[in-house]
Amino acid sequence: MQRYQPAANRPQKNAKQVADARTRWRDPIRYLWPLGIVAAAGPIIAWALAHSVSGVLWGFGGYLFVVMIPLADLATGTNTTAPPESRMGEVSNDKYYRWCTYIYVPVQYFGLFFGFWCLAYDQMTTGERAGLSITLGVSGAVAINVAHELGHKKSRIERSLAKLALAQSFYGHFLIEHNVGHHVNVATPDDPASARFGESVWAFFPRAVFGGLASGIRLESARLQRQGERFWGPHNNILHSWLTSLVIYGVILGVFGWRMLPWIALQAVLAVLVLEAVNYIEHYGLLRPLSANGRRTQISSQHSWNGDHLCSNLFLFNLQRHSDHHTYPRRRYQVLRSLDDAPQLPVGYALMVLLSLAPPLWRRVMDPRVLAHYDGDLTKINIQPSRRDKIVRKYGPLSASLDPDDGRGSSAD
Repeated sequence: MQRYQPAANRPQKNAKQVADARTRWRDPIRYLWPLGIVAAAGPIIAWALAHSVSGVLWGFGGYLFVVMIPLADLATGTNTTAPPESRMGEVSNDKYYRWCTYIYVPVQYFGLFFGFWCLAYDQMTTGERAGLSITLGVSGAVAINVAHELGHKKSRIERSLAKLALAQSFYGHFLIEHNVGHHVNVATPDDPASARFGESVWAFFPRAVFGGLASGIRLESARLQRQGERFWGPHNNILHSWLTSLVIYGVILGVFGWRMLPWIALQAVLAVLVLEAVNYIEHYGLLRPLSANGRRTQISSQHSWNGDHLCSNLFLFNLQRHSDHHTYPRRRYQVLRSLDDAPQLPVGYALMVLLSLAPPLWRRVMDPRVLAHYDGDLTKINIQPSRRDKIVRKYGPLSASLDPDDGRGSSAD
C-alpha cells in the first residue's frame, strides 16, 4: 500500500503545468467510462462464462468486485486528471458522459430479468444460484451509485432514471436521505451515513441502513407536511419508489414463480450492504467542528476520504473524488477534481471494502491516517461513543506522533 502523505508534502503543480493543461487538455480516459456498464451486464457475462468455462463463474460479479477491480487498481495506479476551470463548462455539457450513465439503467434491467430467467430455467446448483445472486447484487450496488450521480441533477429524465435504478434493491428512500440528509449532516455524529472512529463496519451496517431509512421517512414527512400533504398519499416520493420496487418484484414472481423470492431478497441485501460499506469508507472518523455559534462548520475538502485509483473511479463514475462532490453536489462526475488537500485512501474503494470486513486490519490501516489527518488531536475526531474511553486510553496525547505506516494503528481493543 502506498504511504500516506499529508497535503503539505504532496507534489504541487507549477504555473507552467497549469497553463499547459488549459490549452491542450483532453480527457485521456474518455472512452473508458462505459466500462461501468460491465457490472450491469454481469448476469449476461456470467451466463456466457458459466456455459463456456465453469459454473463457478455464475459469481462473475463477485469476482469483478473483489478480484478484478482491486488488481486493476494496483496495476494501473492513479489518475489525477480533470479539466481546467476554463474547460469545465464545455466538458460538463458534453452529452456523451451523460449517456454513459443513462445506458446503465436499461442494461441493468435487461440483466436483472435475464438473471432471473437463468435462475428459473437453467440447470444450476444452489451454490451457482447464490453466485448469480451475488452478480445481480453487484449490478444493483453499482446501480445505486449511478442513482447517486443522476439523483443530484435537476432534469426529470435523470431523476426518473435514478429512482428506477434504486428500485432493484428496494432502496428508494436513499435519494431523499442522501440529498437532503447526508449532504447536510455529513461528517457529524448526527449522520447515519458517516462512520465513526473505532466503529466497525458490522456495527455501522444497522445504524446506516435503519438510521438512513428513518431519516428518509422523517425528511419526506416534513416536506409533505409543509405542503399540506399526507404521508400516505400520492405525492410521497418514497412510496413511489417502494411501489416501483414491488411492481418489479411482482413481475419477476409472476413470470418465474415464488421460488425466486429468496434470490430477490439476497441480491437486494447484497446491493445495500455494498453501498453502505462504501459509505463507511467515505467519511470514517472525519468531523466538522462546531463554530462559535454552535453550528457545524461548512463542508470542505477535509471531510471526505478520496482516491484517484483509476479502475475504481471508472466503475464508480469518479465517486472516489468525494470531497469535490460534497463541495459541489451538482457537479458532474467527469469534471470532479482531485484535491491536493483532501485526505487520501491508500487503495481503491473495492479493496478498502474488503479491508473493512476485517475490523482489526481496517483499524491498523485507517486509524493512524485519521490521527495523522488531525495531528493526533482526538477532540477533532468523530469517535464512536461506546469506544471513546478505550480510544482515549490507547492514544491519548501521544497520538500526534503516530506515523500511519509504523504499525501502531491497531484496534483499540
